[in-house]
Amino acid sequence: MFAVVTTVILYCFGFVFLYGVIRLAVRHGLEDLEVRRAQAARAEELAVHRDRTFLKENAFLAGS
Repeated sequence: MFAVVTTVILYCFGFVFLYGVIRLAVRHGLEDLEVRRAQAARAEELAVHRDRTFLKENAFLAGS
């Protein structure tokens, strides 16, 4: 009887632990996604600025 009770308790705690690990992994994944999204937006802004500056300095390449 003791073995059955111990097994059930460990089984339930295992699910609770697994739930916590999955929740933690999802939270970290979403945080990484937000950071990468911000970096991608910043990189795009820098690329646009760099292209505009290049075309201003080298108008002959743009056909103007």
